[in-house]
Amino acid sequence: MPTSKLPPPAPTAPLAPASPHPGGRQRVLVVDDHPFMRAGLGQLIDKQPDLCVCGEAGDPATALQWVSKNPVDLVLSDITMPGRSGIEFIKDLLALKPKLAILVVSMHDETLYAERVLRAGGRGYIMKEAGGEALLAAIRQVLSGGIYVSTQISANILEAMSGRKPRGSSSPIEKLTDREFEVFKLIGEGKSTREIAQQLGLSSKTVDVHRGHIKEKLDLKDSTAVVRHAVRWVETQRVG
Repeated sequence: MPTSKLPPPAPTAPLAPASPHPGGRQRVLVVDDHPFMRAGLGQLIDKQPDLCVCGEAGDPATALQWVSKNPVDLVLSDITMPGRSGIEFIKDLLALKPKLAILVVSMHDETLYAERVLRAGGRGYIMKEAGGEALLAAIRQVLSGGIYVSTQISANILEAMSGRKPRGSSSPIEKLTDREFEVFKLIGEGKSTREIAQQLGLSSKTVDVHRGHIKEKLDLKDSTAVVRHAVRWVETQRVG
């Protein structure tokens, strides 16, 4: 996949508001920065007798505006989009509507993201490669009050809770806090300390503190090694 940066898509206007539970169907807001993905998810969901797409958004800011003004039962969202951290987006959604069901559907490594999504208040995480039937099952499970993760992630969580497997044992990156993880990703995307500070609403000094923690937790010798490691990691995520 090309590594050149494309300009972020323009915010998409949500669809017209739907009436509350039209025909007994539960309302799903689709949030993804790729129009084709939104269209595909919309077609899949709208074919279901118990589900309907009540709106769509191409970025977190548009999604937050939608949720603040319209009824919605579940937000189906990607984890990496322009303008806002996916984890922070989940927290912002729940600040608006604490009982809102949120299911993340993403191409990114579930071993690094799924537990972070759950800790932020999301109700599930599913890989895009899982397919339509699995996605619909996940949507219904979350809407019924359950939590959805893959069998492997569920086993990892149970092992960590039982003390048999320490958290972060499969990848050093799992040792990073959510904020450190966001800083790490932005470093890998070529952002400077000042740019990271502006995007995350932090001071440059705080970003530097996070960079120091990242260096220690990943056992890297200096800031140059942090940048190299972060860039390589971001590239593997793009290929994935």
